Amino acid sequence: MATASTSSSTIWANPNPRTTFSSSPKLPSSFSVPSRKKQKKISCALQSPSILQFPKQSPFQLPSSTPDSWNLLQKISAMALDAIENGLIEQEKKHALPKTADPKVQISGNFSPVPEQSVRHCLPVVGEIPEHVQGVYLRNGANPLFEPTSGHHLFDGDGMIYAVKFENGSASFACRHTETQRLVQERALGKPVFPKAIGELHGHSGIAKLLLFYARGLCGLVDHSQGIGVANAGLVYFNNRLLAMSEDDLPYEVRVTPTGDLKTVGRYNFDEQLKSTMIAHPKLDPVSGELFSLSYDVIQKPYLKYFRFSPDGTKSKDVAIDLAKPTMVHDFAITENFVVVPDHQVVFKMSEMITGGSPVVYDKEKVSRFGVLDKYADDGSSIKWVEVPDCFCFHLWNAWEEPETDEVVVIGSCMTPADSIFNENNEELKSVLSEIRLNLKTGKSTRRAIISPENDVNLEAGMVNKNLLGRKSKYAYLAIAEPWPKVSGFAKVDLSTGETKKFIYGNQKYGGEPLFLPRDPNSETEDDGHILTFVHDEKTWKSELQIVNAITLQLEATVKLPSRVPYGFHGTFISANDLATQA
Repeated sequence: MATASTSSSTIWANPNPRTTFSSSPKLPSSFSVPSRKKQKKISCALQSPSILQFPKQSPFQLPSSTPDSWNLLQKISAMALDAIENGLIEQEKKHALPKTADPKVQISGNFSPVPEQSVRHCLPVVGEIPEHVQGVYLRNGANPLFEPTSGHHLFDGDGMIYAVKFENGSASFACRHTETQRLVQERALGKPVFPKAIGELHGHSGIAKLLLFYARGLCGLVDHSQGIGVANAGLVYFNNRLLAMSEDDLPYEVRVTPTGDLKTVGRYNFDEQLKSTMIAHPKLDPVSGELFSLSYDVIQKPYLKYFRFSPDGTKSKDVAIDLAKPTMVHDFAITENFVVVPDHQVVFKMSEMITGGSPVVYDKEKVSRFGVLDKYADDGSSIKWVEVPDCFCFHLWNAWEEPETDEVVVIGSCMTPADSIFNENNEELKSVLSEIRLNLKTGKSTRRAIISPENDVNLEAGMVNKNLLGRKSKYAYLAIAEPWPKVSGFAKVDLSTGETKKFIYGNQKYGGEPLFLPRDPNSETEDDGHILTFVHDEKTWKSELQIVNAITLQLEATVKLPSRVPYGFHGTFISANDLATQA
């Protein structure tokens, strides 16, 4: 997952809202970007014009409590709480924000938001879309609806899904906010009122904003009982449903319409089986069809729970995993028989807010470790912990078993400093692709950098062939996060030899997570398929979807997009056959 830009330069966008899009395979002359003199600063999706005419907002259901429905006492309470909040914001303005919470840094350049875009068909294509690319490519990202009033981290933005639908060599595009309870209520109120977990909740002002939020809840001005999440990080297609996720809430079900547009169905609790939050990186077993996931709690024990869903969506009971401290567990891994759970050094310490700090801290006294638990365990008592000192993997790419040596092999990117995404740090960030071996017999571990130091690059966000998840894979396809936090291309890495082949997007072109789409799930060649990724040209301020042959690393097709696509997070691909069976 990319983090926010470290550049504080002015945000610019195309101000021409009247440009229309031609169905011709050539771009119209009016598609050009005007000079920077005519461009204007943008800070939120409502201010951000698209290259095309900005369509009217899609219809949405109003929350039960809106300003028009408030009684006199509620209106007085709202005015009083707003005055307190405004005073708090004025006080905050007297102090400089850290880069990790400064919206001028976090949502600058192509990290800045865009408005929704209704579906546009017959997009211009350079080259030829491969015949097997039939279905829809979707990518999630953070796209704040309102301009931040104080601290804001990139991860705090409202979720928006960007979709390119392919059908017989033709492509369409749409992007829509996921209609979370948070977004729907804030839109009805006309301003942001839900606290931002990373950008705002630090120090005494963070405590004050939490108290203000719950005071609004007690007065009936907002309803936090239906979740406060942003659904901006992960996407998974499971049991005929597309689910958008962030680890602070339940998933949201989103439907892909026959035309290629997106429509939020609602918050999804698996038919009232899921009672807790769910991380944004569940694992879909390609053999069993089961979905495995975790949920962490920052307040009370158990701080971590593991559970799974059968292919028909039936949930197992929660398995409590005993952790001494509430710990950030953003990702995990599965093998054929086990789940592999990281317990690393980035922890939650709410008491730090009382002393003016961030609740997300690096615990230098803690020793990082991985837990290996049977996939079908009824409780967490049988988990085997293996220490891996000074290891923090924000993402894990794959894992598998090697029974001949009693080892579980884990592939991940080890990041230092561990908390640099969340807390300001002057040390250069490094993300090293690593092989971690956990010996279940001796309880010892080994770790090695897969790529030699002289050829090493920061690799963050990517995947292996999804048909080999939990099984030994030869290749990983990972974003080249350089210059950090931008992504200049992707690397195809041989996980055994370290041989690395790079595909660079081009001069001043940057992208995000590469998605590997197999040509055929039964293919004997692991890399037989294509890489799909959004790319943005910072010279022309236009975005495109590139389709690259995964064997030859040759660009085969470029889909020109009618709207800018900001740098974002994680994606998925739903085949045409699966689309036909949506719930």
